[in-house]
Amino acid sequence: MKIVPFDDSNWINDHPMGTILFKHLLKGDPDSPDNFMYILGRQEADFSMPRHRHNFDQIRLPIRGDMNIGRGLVLREGEVGYFAEGLAYGPQEDPLGKAQPGERVQLVLQFGGSSTYGFMSIEQRRKAHDELAKIGKFVGPHYYRPDGKVEWGLNTIWEHVFGSKLKYPRSRYKDVIIADPKYFNWLEVAGAKGVAHKFMGSFSERGVWIEMVRLRPGATWSSTDPRARRLLVALSGEGLAQGQAVRYLTALQADAGETLDVTAASEMEFFLVGLPPIEAPAVESQHYELEELPAAEETTA
Repeated sequence: MKIVPFDDSNWINDHPMGTILFKHLLKGDPDSPDNFMYILGRQEADFSMPRHRHNFDQIRLPIRGDMNIGRGLVLREGEVGYFAEGLAYGPQEDPLGKAQPGERVQLVLQFGGSSTYGFMSIEQRRKAHDELAKIGKFVGPHYYRPDGKVEWGLNTIWEHVFGSKLKYPRSRYKDVIIADPKYFNWLEVAGAKGVAHKFMGSFSERGVWIEMVRLRPGATWSSTDPRARRLLVALSGEGLAQGQAVRYLTALQADAGETLDVTAASEMEFFLVGLPPIEAPAVESQHYELEELPAAEETTA
C-alpha cells in the first residue's frame, strides 16, 4: 500500500522537448513487464512533438487545460484518453497562447502493455541518456551519433539499456480512445452507502479498466481485488485512507490482495485505473515493427 501526498515543489524536467515538467507520483518494478510510471505533467512553454508512438500503454487525464493529440484530435480538460501501445499519434502543436506557464496540467500513467515488452523506468532512461550524451548528442526527441546518423532517441536509449532493438507492437486499436466522464452515469456501489462509480471501459486482453469513484461526506469505501493493482488519484475532497490524510492529488496504490479503506470527510472523487497482471502468451506475437514509424505513417504525418 502506498499513499503519496501531493507536493507542488521540485518539478523535474524529464521530457525530451524540455517544455514539460514532471511530478512523479507512483512507480512500479523496472524488472517486471507490468512496470509503470504515474506522473503529473505541467506545460511550461509552447509544446511541439512530431508524430510518434510508444511500445507501452498510456492513460491521460488533463486536469487543467486541453491536450492536442494531432490530426484534429484534442483531449479536453476532464476527458480521459487511452493510448494503446504501438498507436501513433501527433504531430502535436500546443502553443501556450493565453495560458500561463504551468497552467496546463495532466495526469499521465504509462505502463507495460499486453505485448509483455515492459516499460523502461525513468531511472534507467536518465542513466542511459547521460551515458549516450557523452558519445553523441540529443536534440529534441532525436539522437545524433558521431558519424552523423540520426535516430529516434527513445529507440537508442532502449537499445543501450536492454541490448536489443525496441519493438513496437501493432496497435490493437485504430485510434486514441477518448471518454468524457460527464456523460457517464453514477451507479451505486453495492454494500457501500454513499459510494458510487462511473465505469468508463476495459481495454486489451489484460483487462485494464478506468473508472471514477465518488464518496459522499461520511461515506466509507473498501477497495479490494485478488488479482489487480489499483492506482487512484484524488480529484476533489478530503478524507482518510488507512488512517492517513487524503486531499487533492493524493496518489494511492493498492496491490493485488490489498484492501484500501477510505472514509470521506467532505465529498471526494477519485480517478481509478485497475491493472490486472500481464499474462504472457505461449508464443510471442509477430505483429510488431522495429521502425519508430512505418513508412506510410511518415509520409502522411
